[in-house]
Amino acid sequence: MLGRFITFEGGEGCGKSTQASLLSAYLQNKCIKTVLTKEPGGTPEGQILRQLLVTGDKDKFDAISECLLYCADRRNHLNKVVWPEMKKGKWVISDRYADSTEAYQYYGYEKRVDFATLQGLYKIVAGDFKPDLTFILDIEPEKGMRRSFAKAQTMEVKELRFESRQIEFHHNLRQGFLEIAKRDPERCVVINADAAIEEIHRRIVETVTEKFGI
Repeated sequence: MLGRFITFEGGEGCGKSTQASLLSAYLQNKCIKTVLTKEPGGTPEGQILRQLLVTGDKDKFDAISECLLYCADRRNHLNKVVWPEMKKGKWVISDRYADSTEAYQYYGYEKRVDFATLQGLYKIVAGDFKPDLTFILDIEPEKGMRRSFAKAQTMEVKELRFESRQIEFHHNLRQGFLEIAKRDPERCVVINADAAIEEIHRRIVETVTEKFGI
């Protein structure tokens, strides 16, 4: 029996990593085997790409270059983590997936990557495969950015390349994620990320329970 694939999406500082970890722990307590992963960085090769993509000068790559690097990471991630683990019956929970590429490289950059190109690249990378469920954590960009900068102060490596962009970029990003959710309501669930951590987790658990009957 194939496992499930659940993804967490949203702008900077929305709390994806926290909620992905909480859901993984909840499912394991329900005796469901899970794999917690992320993009970029879910494989050894992806960790190298992550360093290139999320640190350093904000202008070192244009939107197309970034898109191709993320697609390379995604293909490797699917081949080495997502698909093999799902075949074992495990539930794979990923902190970011393809919706982030669309939101950042299409909406965030004022549509500097053609939408048809994005769709074509995804087809090459993943075919018809898509997540069983996607949580989009929605928060006002200004608040998310404050959270993100505060978190960075505790990190040895400062992953602030996207945070260094103008606030307009992050407003575009937020609208992009909401457009994605509107276009695919069967897969995407938008959650207010400004709520308490426990309340967000409760909503996520309720959604997972209702959708998968666990």
